[in-house]
Amino acid sequence: MSDFGTRMSPSLATEATLDVPSSETKVEHQLQILLGHAALIADERRLPRLIELIRDMGKAVARADRCSVWVLDWEYDELYTVASEGIDQVRIPSNAGLQGLALTEGQPILIKDAHADPRFDSESDGRTGYRTRSMMVLPFWDNNGEPLGCFQVVNKITPDAVFSESDLRLMGLVASYAGKALESAMLNQEVEQTQRELLLKLGEVCESRSKDTGQHVRRVADYSYVLALKIGLPEQDAELLKMVSPMHDVGKVSIPDSILNKPGKLSEEDFALMKLHTIVGYDIFKGSKGRVMSSAAIVAWQHHEKWNGTGYPRGISGEQIHIFARITAVADVFDALASERVYKRAWPIDKVMKLFEEERGKHFDPQLVDALVACLPDILEIREQLNDPPGFF
Repeated sequence: MSDFGTRMSPSLATEATLDVPSSETKVEHQLQILLGHAALIADERRLPRLIELIRDMGKAVARADRCSVWVLDWEYDELYTVASEGIDQVRIPSNAGLQGLALTEGQPILIKDAHADPRFDSESDGRTGYRTRSMMVLPFWDNNGEPLGCFQVVNKITPDAVFSESDLRLMGLVASYAGKALESAMLNQEVEQTQRELLLKLGEVCESRSKDTGQHVRRVADYSYVLALKIGLPEQDAELLKMVSPMHDVGKVSIPDSILNKPGKLSEEDFALMKLHTIVGYDIFKGSKGRVMSSAAIVAWQHHEKWNGTGYPRGISGEQIHIFARITAVADVFDALASERVYKRAWPIDKVMKLFEEERGKHFDPQLVDALVACLPDILEIREQLNDPPGFF
């Protein structure tokens, strides 16, 4: 084990790295690689993709043949691979193997000859057919010094395939950065998950005032996600839309039950009052500068606008209507028509799709009608999974 096994702050790690002779490790080049990957990591919010980028950074900086990232699962007291090359996800006890040893002792491990080191499980090579010659295992922590996981890099891409003490010092910098980036992403994911659950529950509470909506908001959320991906929105935007689309009718909290649950067609006066739910929903969220709440405000405000400008509350048209609201409108109307209510039977799917074809370019964005047709099997699968239980109505 290296005598450089104590935890390093980024500043200490940087100082140690700069002492490494450039003739041995080409430090400047490796730092350029590190900074290039760090720029990508800084812009990434999705945890799985972030860990892939962290893996790629470790592999490039160490000039390793393979690099795995092990993450600590506190709930099960296990380490598991999230981004491991050449193997499926593996789970081990948090104190098992070289990974557990590095994490438990809080020190990096450098093995120059794996099969001559008693700590290395040589049988693993026999199972995989891969020949391990040299290895580094480096733990990383959060800002409070709590362990988050570790790097495992295998076989340096040099003729002797052996890592040096200089490699270990440089990877100390990578591990320090990885821990901070991973902690930030985990906290962000936790916040977004809490927001998602809160918005979904709020949407369900609002819909529950109409006694016949079942799992409407959950289906609309999933339909919206599928449609967003189908038209080429980034995964991050599709996830955001899935989070906020349940808020499309949140403004109905202001509508009297006598109107909300009135059987049959609404009078002109009642409908005029009903239309106000779009403005009320917008007012609930409009004060927030965060992307989640501001997106919820847009969806609540615009989901009854129509492509040809005949919708409400403002009568805007075409691409003046935010894409999130256009998508939610398709998902909302599809579910309303395809679902049973106390005042109507569910429409057959062919009748629903005929209406969408008729309203293509009128009520609905033509591109989204085409997307609905293209991904109808996925939509119907979601509908089946989230179907309202028998006897609900």
